Amino acid sequence: MTEPQKRDRPWLMRTYAGHSTASDSNALYRRNLAKGQTGLSVAFDLPTQTGYDSDHILARGEVGRVGVPVGHVGDMRTLFDGIPLEQTNTSMTINATAMWLLALYQVVAEEQGADVSKLTGTTQNDIVKEYLSRGTHVFPPGPSVRLITDMIAYTVGNIPKWNPINICSYHLQEAGATPVQEIAYSMCTAISVLDAVRDSGQVPAERMGEVVARISFFVNAGVRFVEEMCKMRAFGRLWEKVTRERYGVTDPKQRRFRYGVQVNSLGLTEAQPENNVQRIVLEMLAVTLSKDARARAVQLPAWNEALGLPRPWDQQWSLRIQQVLAFESDLLEYGDLFNGSEVVETKTAELLAGAEAEIAKVMEMGGVIPAVESGYLKSNLVASHAARRARIESGEDKIIGVNCFDTTEENPLTADLDTAIMVVDPASEQSVLAALEAWRGGRDEASAQEALAQLKAVAATSDNLMPATLACARAGVTTGEWSFALREVFGEYRAPTGVGGAPVAVAAEPGGELEQVRAAVAATAEELGSGRLRLLVGKPGLDGHSNGAEQIAVRARDAGFEVVYQGIRLTPEQIVSAAVAEDVHCVGLSILSGAHTELVPDVLKRLRRAGVQDVPVIVGGIIPAADGEALKAAGVAAVFTPKDFGITTIIGRIVDEIRLANKLQPWTPAPTAATS
Repeated sequence: MTEPQKRDRPWLMRTYAGHSTASDSNALYRRNLAKGQTGLSVAFDLPTQTGYDSDHILARGEVGRVGVPVGHVGDMRTLFDGIPLEQTNTSMTINATAMWLLALYQVVAEEQGADVSKLTGTTQNDIVKEYLSRGTHVFPPGPSVRLITDMIAYTVGNIPKWNPINICSYHLQEAGATPVQEIAYSMCTAISVLDAVRDSGQVPAERMGEVVARISFFVNAGVRFVEEMCKMRAFGRLWEKVTRERYGVTDPKQRRFRYGVQVNSLGLTEAQPENNVQRIVLEMLAVTLSKDARARAVQLPAWNEALGLPRPWDQQWSLRIQQVLAFESDLLEYGDLFNGSEVVETKTAELLAGAEAEIAKVMEMGGVIPAVESGYLKSNLVASHAARRARIESGEDKIIGVNCFDTTEENPLTADLDTAIMVVDPASEQSVLAALEAWRGGRDEASAQEALAQLKAVAATSDNLMPATLACARAGVTTGEWSFALREVFGEYRAPTGVGGAPVAVAAEPGGELEQVRAAVAATAEELGSGRLRLLVGKPGLDGHSNGAEQIAVRARDAGFEVVYQGIRLTPEQIVSAAVAEDVHCVGLSILSGAHTELVPDVLKRLRRAGVQDVPVIVGGIIPAADGEALKAAGVAAVFTPKDFGITTIIGRIVDEIRLANKLQPWTPAPTAATS
């Protein structure tokens, strides 16, 4: 009989949080810590993540929406007021501006009297996956790798307990990655980063083990929890092999695979959202049941994230899920439950072999950066995501409440949708703008400009950028000023979209839905005398989650549309200019950040000013029902949300709206031999 052992220490328990203002977020963090949360996970708003001040034109409507705005050291001071940073493990989901946010964090810790060498936490700082998925990159790959390298070298010497990078496979899965691709592409990123640190000369060869010991990973766990658990076992074995053989790390502790996890938000559904609770539990089990592959930190989404921004109560529910498993169950009293399992060993070996084969392909291209620049990685992810969507639409992959078992009782949790999610007060954006103006007016302007000039001078050399960045933080420089100083030296980068290279995911089978939509597209184009129907897919604002937009673009292409898709981060003015220049028949806008209330009406007004009256505008995203009705009242032809999972059906609806806008009769398919 197996006797229970001494209980293991639980993993770090976090919730990903931040909104509105630094003051509001500080109050939320203090409440969460009082409820038993053992680490902080800071969500920054999109302007902060992409290096814009809150008053930049692209930041309009985005301030405080998906995270907290941090524009300068004063905001960071407010964010952690009353929270002793020397005793707090803080994870910051920040990438392109990671060096800047770490500098602000260090300065505030110094002001608190903390010993900087004792600070613990993580900056995500994985730019490579931003080019492939989340889209909050700013600089080209070369300078981005330099920023990462400089941060790693600095923290190893000055903040040795800090994890300067979180190699992030989480968003790769959300962008469509299979488990094999998730392991392979994130491991290629790790290799690229470690090679860059080794080759920079900033860290002596004998200290590379310390660098490896501070590399952490941030992964996704989907609902196929056996496969996901085996994925984590394969991840650990591959990391052990790479760090031992490629970098000569002999200390087993330094080679340990260290990862945190957020379970899969992509799989959360707007339909029957109560089912998300059991999905979250199953996904958490994938990264906690196996002791040898257990996460070091876990943060869970809330059941209603497919509806909108979770409330504090929703986040508390997710925290309690973790606490019940860790403290009420006996999980932490035993060794690994799966050692010796033939099923687990076979699946782990299969994933490991597949990942090593894909890594070899990427390395033959010269590594992960050339594979990004060529579009190889992005095209693979778009294709994998399209295949997954096709399996859902066909019913091969079953989603309870969406494509099967969709009859339901009335849901008391969502009976009043206006109170089932948290709504950010629009007035908070104005308060942030006013505070930013006051900050600039109250600082020593000469010192700020001198610090920025020095930052640009260092950026033009190969010297480490962290000291100059710290000087900027102390001088009161803003997030946008720091970022634009480096933009002047490094330039900006628009990553490949992957749409053009994605293969056809759904065959236009005789009598099938796609064949009928293709016929409707062709017939409508002929009636309009336009050659081909043209669809503009636009991503206004700073929301870089482009997966949905890419899938619409690919399916519209397969249905016979000429698709105009210029990627992420466009102003309404740019979208309207493209719509006019390309003479499109429909404008499709994709926004997941909640900025639709600001950006969509702006696009509509600009189209009308440009004299465009017969081009329908459709919108897709996480849009509450009340907002959807308001958008329709303002002139939007159709609103699609995550419950609309049939992409081919959506394309058919687009054709219907084009016909309606051009006063054409509704299209009906010609009778086939079987129906005539």
